[in-house]
Amino acid sequence: MKNIFFTTLIVSLLLSVSLGAQNKKSDVKPIYQFKVKDINGQNFDFKELEGKKIMIVNTASKCGFTKQFKELQEVYETYKDQNFVIVGFPSNDFMNQDPGTNEEILEFCTTNFGVNFPMMSKINVTGKKKANIYKYLTDKDLNGYESTSVNWNFQKYLINELGYLEKVIGTKTSPDDDEIINWIEGK
Repeated sequence: MKNIFFTTLIVSLLLSVSLGAQNKKSDVKPIYQFKVKDINGQNFDFKELEGKKIMIVNTASKCGFTKQFKELQEVYETYKDQNFVIVGFPSNDFMNQDPGTNEEILEFCTTNFGVNFPMMSKINVTGKKKANIYKYLTDKDLNGYESTSVNWNFQKYLINELGYLEKVIGTKTSPDDDEIINWIEGK
């Protein structure tokens, strides 16, 4: 009789802990709640990306990692027809490495790297003026995954097909790194 009681008690405790974790996760909204301006000033609704894996990356035109635009474009070209998209957010938050206007940034990206993945209007990804989408990406209470800081240009946030943050990849990791490609391919 004691064994049944303790077994029932343990199962009840485990279920309550599990349900508590599920409820915490259910409070988190997917990224589809965001609407931003693209680099041309047009509305961009993340709801239109439902069902796709999304890589969000903060970019800069005058950074030592700017060459990652080439790799980002190559990855985008390879996987864009397989429910994958890259969304770039230019930012001038790190050492004034993207001081240009949206028009200048777009011209730089298309002329030098052939970028045709969605680029958004320049935003702040750090500090008091941090854009709401980056508040979401960097705060565990909002994204349900983990709290992070954007440490430099070309940090990558990987969003799964359900719209939830699944991985954060640092600046030094190339967009065509096996870790990212395996994630895109579901390996």
